[in-house]
Amino acid sequence: MIFKIEDVTVYFPYDNIYPEQYEYMVELKRALDAKGHCLLEMPTGTGKTIALLSLITSYRLSRPDSPIKLVYCTRTVHEMEKTLAELKLLHDYQVRHLGAQAKILAIGLSSRKNLCVNPKVVAAENRDSVDAACRKRTASWVRALSAENPNIELCNFFENYEKAAENALLPPGVYTLEDLRGFGKNRGWCPYFLARHMVQFANVIVYSYQYLLDPKVAGIISKELQKESVIVFDEAHNIDNVCIEALSVSVRRVTLEGANRNLNKIRQEIDRFKATDAGRLRAEYNRLVEGLALRGDISGGDQWLANPALPHDILKEAVPGNIRRAEHFVHVLRRLLQYLGGRLDTENVEKESPVSFVSSLNSQAGIEQKTLKFCYDRLHSLMLTLEITDTDEFLPIQTVCDFATLVGTYARGFSIIIEPYDERMPHIPDPILHLSCHDASLAIKPVFDRFQSVVITSGTLSPIDLYPRLLSFNPVVSRSFKMSMTRDCICPMVLTRGSDQLPVSTKFDMRSDPGVVRNYGKLLVEMVSIVPDGVVCFFVSYSYMDSIIATWKETGILDEITHQKLVFFETQDVVETTLALDNYRRACDCGRGAVFFSVARGKVAEGIDFDRHYGRLVIMYGVPFQYTLSKILLARLEYLRDTFQIKEGDFLNFDALRQAAQCVGRVIRSKADYGMMIFADKRYSRHDKRSKLPGWILSHLRDANLNLSTDMAIHIAREFLRKMAQPYDKTGGSVGKKTLLTQEDLEKMAESGVQDMVY
Repeated sequence: MIFKIEDVTVYFPYDNIYPEQYEYMVELKRALDAKGHCLLEMPTGTGKTIALLSLITSYRLSRPDSPIKLVYCTRTVHEMEKTLAELKLLHDYQVRHLGAQAKILAIGLSSRKNLCVNPKVVAAENRDSVDAACRKRTASWVRALSAENPNIELCNFFENYEKAAENALLPPGVYTLEDLRGFGKNRGWCPYFLARHMVQFANVIVYSYQYLLDPKVAGIISKELQKESVIVFDEAHNIDNVCIEALSVSVRRVTLEGANRNLNKIRQEIDRFKATDAGRLRAEYNRLVEGLALRGDISGGDQWLANPALPHDILKEAVPGNIRRAEHFVHVLRRLLQYLGGRLDTENVEKESPVSFVSSLNSQAGIEQKTLKFCYDRLHSLMLTLEITDTDEFLPIQTVCDFATLVGTYARGFSIIIEPYDERMPHIPDPILHLSCHDASLAIKPVFDRFQSVVITSGTLSPIDLYPRLLSFNPVVSRSFKMSMTRDCICPMVLTRGSDQLPVSTKFDMRSDPGVVRNYGKLLVEMVSIVPDGVVCFFVSYSYMDSIIATWKETGILDEITHQKLVFFETQDVVETTLALDNYRRACDCGRGAVFFSVARGKVAEGIDFDRHYGRLVIMYGVPFQYTLSKILLARLEYLRDTFQIKEGDFLNFDALRQAAQCVGRVIRSKADYGMMIFADKRYSRHDKRSKLPGWILSHLRDANLNLSTDMAIHIAREFLRKMAQPYDKTGGSVGKKTLLTQEDLEKMAESGVQDMVY
């Protein structure tokens, strides 16, 4: 359908539109017009992605003189593929109606592991090994040597891409990762370097959060993006955690041992170069004196990760004299490793600020703050000079230089925490030194400053007023949308006690109580006997899930469950979990029904949908708080309290409830879907916890469902399932409130004003 929002003609590839999609587009357009940032919370399963893509691409078409670029950031490759599939559909629709002027170039960009088509390279087991195998075949010095020695193996795909030079271009269209690999194979060009090259020409780019938020990656991939870009962070409820991880580094004993081995190898290489090509090291020294940390413009194959500090914090000056000579720099790193090794030999937990850490490093090892700042760039330069391609082997020394650069650059917003052992296993010594970032606004600030509009959107952004404080920005639009329904297809319940009236909770003093464990088990036994197809259960942690299931096995509860449905588990192994999910789906498809046990902060809670018959009921056992004794979490809470005046309890409640909402939101992926959500913990009946759930869940949570026992919950579930089995009018016309709008409805609304429509 084609309709107008003020002066923009919107091309929408479906015949009907949900009222909330239309409102979402109106608010999004307001933010684009104001050239500002916005926060939009929209329920899951209401077509958020297509609404975003339709409005922004149509907005671009209506402003041909100032073409904006759309950068769409997702968390997983699976979400990236889904977004590109939606965009393909939309692009075909726009081209059908507008012809050639609607043609765009849209690409998905991922790591070499997901884009490489060279079978020998992609056979490596992990991402770092694939990157290193690629560098061994594409580095400029390797290619120069191969001219003299034909036995050196190169990558034909990269060679053909280089030969094509300026002609290596993608024709307009929407390219998923699979399409890019197919195109690369057909032409004989490297899809990874082709996609990297096309980023500057593409109208729409879809890639991972890290490509914008992690300075090491953003410095290479995203530095050419123009200011007129619109940045979208989808499923951004955890964006503060992504920002913090991007600037945090951990160093263990094995890291220091690996770094020492790396330094020995670097030392051997320096001696070899001194004997065979001393001019190279001299040229590097002269370059560093002039203040050019790198050799000007580096060819694509040689590019390494950029500096881990944010762009405006990197010093634009010459490298300090004491690390210009390669052997002096290696000596400084040796002293740094020795100092870090000494700090790891501790029996107590230590916490200090970067300033005091740097001053004690200076007094004990004689390394100044300015020297630390340059560690990463100096190592980068040295590895290029020594022509090292096995970058995966040199990860330990890179981690140490990462740490040094960050600790030398930032004085506030960070803590250094040294833990002699993991608190959950105090008898095993495993010292670890964390440089922990507490301020999420540090990593995202360059994005807000650089681009005219940043859109942060998700199904779970409640309470929405906390995000501007955590990320320190001022949104021009901040809205939370409700779901327009023809029938109440969501049934949230708060279960506070078992059928024997004993309260249930995963509070630390109650969680191992046999009465609680038994009541949790009985709830599931009763529910699997009346709920068809798939049931998903989320627990607060892996250890709690293991202990509760072991008890259920001993008491025979698990056997009662398996009489009704098959049982599958999420484990910490990705392959095992994928296999379990696949079999869970097969059990639901064939009518046997299944139960999936998962963890609230695991992989499944974030990216896997249990739509339709794969999830008719989800049970959230307990409130998924973070491990509150974690020293890193305590340091962050202290920083939030002192800097942003956010109370510890408020932040912990907010964090736990966004995670719980994310888990239960997995079951509703469209309006034709239906599902029940049980919050099984007496704490959810308290207003301070419950009020932090998203509005679209709260609007369906009736007072009668707030303080249930197991048998009351079963009665409500039976009634709900019976109601859902009845036929209903999908457009909502018979109930007097339309939930599917046609083109005529939109035209009428445009005349009478938006507010008359739905709710």
